Amino acid sequence: MMNRANTATLLLRCPDRKGLVAAVANLLARNGINIIDAQQHTDIDAGLFFHRVMFDMSGMTVSREDFLKQLEAECKTYEMDWKLSFGDRKKRVAIFVSKYEHCIYDLLLRHKVGELNCEIPLIVSNHEDLRYFADVFNIPYYVFPITRDNKREQEQKEIALLREHNIDVIVMARYMQVLSDEMIAEFPNQIINIHHSTLPAFKGAKPYHQAHERGVKLVGATAHYATADLDEGPIIAQGVEDSSHADTVDDLVRKGRDIERVTLANAVRAHLDDKIIVYGHRTIVF
Repeated sequence: MMNRANTATLLLRCPDRKGLVAAVANLLARNGINIIDAQQHTDIDAGLFFHRVMFDMSGMTVSREDFLKQLEAECKTYEMDWKLSFGDRKKRVAIFVSKYEHCIYDLLLRHKVGELNCEIPLIVSNHEDLRYFADVFNIPYYVFPITRDNKREQEQKEIALLREHNIDVIVMARYMQVLSDEMIAEFPNQIINIHHSTLPAFKGAKPYHQAHERGVKLVGATAHYATADLDEGPIIAQGVEDSSHADTVDDLVRKGRDIERVTLANAVRAHLDDKIIVYGHRTIVF
């Protein structure tokens, strides 16, 4: 079987033109690198090309440093924005949570059985309530109680903690705090939030109550990157389930929590596997 540690994933975005796929493939081939999977998308209206290539480096004939120099030169030629992730370094995830249990428990279970290829070195909360989950999974749990008066000070402590632990991605597993613009700017396209509605419908507080008042026939959840504009970040994944006039608010909440778990896990997995390219208010999810 393929050794994941020998793999790497390359994400590219650039102005569309002829020869882009060939340029990447030739670069890899002349360095003894074998392509495992390749996907592409062209946004015709924007004139942009998007490419994801996963490859096996076990037969690579040059050092990583030399390959990176060649890659940088090739990308410069074609005006490519690029990101290269090596399979022998797992991304480090911090989970932010408040009092709701369903999303964090689902993520920790999936991680334990190997569904999420990452490390989870810490959990951050503004309440003590879910510490027992962290204890069961043997993960350090940090509490930063937040009020209107201490929010900036507490976020600065959180940022310092995240930097200390070299965190790559933050997952807001029903973390019931609005992050400041400063906090979001520290981790651009690295904060994944789950919102309990099919955005852009029913933003803000109590979306299930809003949905019930409107008599929706589908109830859902949206995983997206957090931005300075509340609930308007680039959407990664969405899930829905049928609802009807007979559903109470409690029914919608129950259905919604099931969808939230799966949708958030799908988004986190896509991020960890380097399947997402963000541009503007949108995402390409390969």
